[in-house]
Amino acid sequence: MCFFSLSFKCFRKNQSLHGPSPVTTFGPKACMLQNPHAVMHIQDPASQRLTWNKPPKSVLVIKKIQDASLLQPFKELCVFLTEKNMIVYVERKVLVDPAIQSDESFAVVIQKFCTFREDLDDISNRVDFIICLGGDGTLLYASSLFQKSVPPVMAFHLGSLGFLTPFNFDAYQSQVTQIIEGNAAIILRSRLRVVKESREKKARVDEKDIIMTNGDSEGSRKALQYQVLNEVVVDRGPSSYLSNVDLFLDGHLITTVQGDGVIVSTPTGSTAYAVAAGASMIHPNVPAIMITPICPHSLSFRPIVVPAGVELKIMLSRDARNTAWVSFDGRKRQEICHGDSITITTSCFPVPSICFRDPVNDWFESLAQCLHWNVRKQQNYLSSEEDEF
Repeated sequence: MCFFSLSFKCFRKNQSLHGPSPVTTFGPKACMLQNPHAVMHIQDPASQRLTWNKPPKSVLVIKKIQDASLLQPFKELCVFLTEKNMIVYVERKVLVDPAIQSDESFAVVIQKFCTFREDLDDISNRVDFIICLGGDGTLLYASSLFQKSVPPVMAFHLGSLGFLTPFNFDAYQSQVTQIIEGNAAIILRSRLRVVKESREKKARVDEKDIIMTNGDSEGSRKALQYQVLNEVVVDRGPSSYLSNVDLFLDGHLITTVQGDGVIVSTPTGSTAYAVAAGASMIHPNVPAIMITPICPHSLSFRPIVVPAGVELKIMLSRDARNTAWVSFDGRKRQEICHGDSITITTSCFPVPSICFRDPVNDWFESLAQCLHWNVRKQQNYLSSEEDEF
């Protein structure tokens, strides 16, 4: 595999425009098998293969919470993994389920688990790969647990849609064994690095010792960072007014979004909220960022695709009648006020998603099975006699 990055001193950024560098690893032990035959730095997606520097020893099992249909697959998988002497990590809240606690035969397996708590415990250097049981949301959730390098993710289709979950659970034993042996194709799903900066207003104390907020004064700035796999959505929230936000690209104002909002998505996210808002579907191997307006107040405002690596910034317009709201992969929803900013660019830490067959076939299979892309009744054959009329 061959990638390149820009590192000129005169260039204000120092990041890859087309993906990770050849030395990028995914978790403690996984990396991508390099392809020495790549030409012009354009890699054949079918050649993306998983390899291990050392045999994997630990696995994180992500299970959709409060879904009774997943209890039996979860137990079977965990028993299988412990029998293969794998260290199994699960979330502490998964084990709170009474159906798991009351299963005496499963108690021996539970004692072997390593547990952690979301947002509290760092497991980034402990997990060699991830197995997701559920729908597409489980993969998004797994991505949110790792703010830097992400271990390879194997996702089983046990949810309602399954666009990002190509594996069926029927043959899980042989499939998991192949992954442990390093025999799998992977697709690198790019993420967005998002920084939300908000201005903390200065407070003053009046004569009656009441804390007053001065909205006109410049206060300190608070920055929050997120890694987003699908999309960043800015919308008008509960207000009846149009959202009114300015969109900058590499420091230049390119347009003002007036409508219900705007979606900034990865190629993976192009088949989620973005396509529902009228955007095109982009294969995850394409290095790009998609900008899609939500119900724009202009017929000429169409979705656009910009190169991966550009820096986008979204700010509330000076003349905006109301605030706006932002969410990251459907989570962490919060308000945007005047003076706040959201900076978005391509992350250096993609999600290596393990394929059932290969990146191209899996994607078109998902388009057909999940979105019923171009499904229609076949046109009848026209005979030679009918052709004369």
